[in-house]
Amino acid sequence: MDTERALVRKHFTALIAEAEAAKTPGDVIGRLALEEVLALWLRTRDWRDVASELEFRARSLDPDADFEFMRP
Repeated sequence: MDTERALVRKHFTALIAEAEAAKTPGDVIGRLALEEVLALWLRTRDWRDVASELEFRARSLDPDADFEFMRP
């Protein structure tokens, strides 16, 4: 997955640079990028599966919390 991550990071970095040059706020780009990711996922995944993925990611945002799958 490192190759795929590098590919996405390369294009996302270019997107952010282009948006900054156009003075488009990062928050706007983030929302629109998320919209595109959701559309991509929904092409092949059930909406419940996508919702579950988003829920898991949202619960993992707190940097001070243990990961959900970690046991005490």
